[in-house]
Amino acid sequence: MIIDILLLIAGLALILGGANYLTSGASSVAKKWGVSELVIGLTIVAFGTSAPELVISLMSAARHSAGLAIGNVVGSNIFNILVIVGAVALVRPIKVQPGILTNEIPLVVLSSLVVLICGNAHILDGAPADVLTRSYGLLLLLFFAIFMRYTFSIAREGGEPLPDSGTTVAALPGWKSALMILGGLGALVGGGEIFVRGATGVARALDVSEAVIGVTIVAAGTSLPELATSIVAAMKNSPGLAVGNVVGSCLFNVFFVLGLSAVVSPLPMSGITNLDLLTLTGASVLFYVFGRLIKTRTFTRAEGAVMLACYVAYTIALIAKAS
Repeated sequence: MIIDILLLIAGLALILGGANYLTSGASSVAKKWGVSELVIGLTIVAFGTSAPELVISLMSAARHSAGLAIGNVVGSNIFNILVIVGAVALVRPIKVQPGILTNEIPLVVLSSLVVLICGNAHILDGAPADVLTRSYGLLLLLFFAIFMRYTFSIAREGGEPLPDSGTTVAALPGWKSALMILGGLGALVGGGEIFVRGATGVARALDVSEAVIGVTIVAAGTSLPELATSIVAAMKNSPGLAVGNVVGSCLFNVFFVLGLSAVVSPLPMSGITNLDLLTLTGASVLFYVFGRLIKTRTFTRAEGAVMLACYVAYTIALIAKAS
């Protein structure tokens, strides 16, 4: 058990460090090629912030640990919405752009409904088991392509400004960029392998499913950097950055991470229950309602407290169900 926990910590450290080095190196190369910082932010930086979820889910799919692969995505999105937005709103109320509430947050609700439908095929069409097949995975990747096309069209047409990443891209020597890219990739692959092995061991030791570990420990661990970044942004009077990060991360996780993982290996959803899927869908709807209807375009401290309370209630329900 202790060794498995150490593997979890070591794997997560390698993944986070690898994602940071890979993002920095690739951003520097892109800048040298004349790519704008906006495009770098929409692609490389967005990939880098979701790289932990991507690596863990891909490694889990390759090792046929479907519960961990799906639980990681579902749990990360629940954590992103309820904990990150909730915590940031407690620090400082969040005023968001109209376009995000009209266009992007409804896509988050849509992505949650897609996962809910995929997890209830046995009810909807009498399927013998709920499986995220390669066909579903390809459809999710097509959704992701549409979202990216929409995002780039906004950037190119000069529409409503997209959330700033809050970072500038440093120009590095070519050899250093290459070393950071190669080292980052190596750390991601090695860290993912170690992390999945540790998570699997912890699940066996605690006698709980890999899905439960995925939606709790793994999801929280991979989302902690975004939580810290968002709280710092709120303290620096840029709380709206948190909403943009959460929206992008949620859509990336479902459409790209889950889609690509299902293409690698079909994912049985037996470990993920409707408690998880309905919580994800409910959190997405709450995200929209609080932002649009109660106090227009603002997440208040009271709403942030409610979101955090919902996450606590969900965690208690998971523990009670597992015991």
